[in-house]
Amino acid sequence: MTSPPAEPRTAEPRPAEPRTADPRPADRPGRLDAERLVREQFRILETGELDLADTNVTAGFVNHRAVHEPLEARGRGPDALRATAMWLRRAFSDMRFDVHEIAVVDDRAIAWVTHHGTHTGPFVRHESPDGAVTEVFPPTGRRFAARQVHWFRIADGAIAEHDAVRDDMGMAKQVGWIPPRPTYVLRMLAARRRERRSPGPAGFDRA
Repeated sequence: MTSPPAEPRTAEPRPAEPRTADPRPADRPGRLDAERLVREQFRILETGELDLADTNVTAGFVNHRAVHEPLEARGRGPDALRATAMWLRRAFSDMRFDVHEIAVVDDRAIAWVTHHGTHTGPFVRHESPDGAVTEVFPPTGRRFAARQVHWFRIADGAIAEHDAVRDDMGMAKQVGWIPPRPTYVLRMLAARRRERRSPGPAGFDRA
């Protein structure tokens, strides 16, 4: 006697897997927004459009490369970025940053650039903790093109931090700071003496 054929087994429906929350922060910047902010910051340095700093950086923005800049540039927020722009633009005319590539990873942006300019004003260094003038490189009229890599952290729709690696040695050779020549060293000493005697905030509002 044969057994009746077994009824076909139907697959039991699998319970839906719970959806996990997106691990990315809700305020993580989009690639286009991050690139726009990075390019805008270079534009501020190039053109001196200082009002753009109000929305380009956060109130707590810090530039980790400002240790040899005037005290105003070592502060935080838009005023610090404006101070850096004024300091650079006093020393270098025809400034431009050729942006070769920008990579965005989470809240970080990395920019590979070449910084161009002409050394037409005094380049003032403030290595002292109190912001005092420590070195002055008088203008040589020479042009330069120096490769740099800049890092940015984006928060709340603006740039919160900046750091960089720059070919400062290559730039110094191009503009004639090194190797040091006796006549140029004498000019440096005279320029530092004038700078220290000048009134007003260090590195600003001087002819």
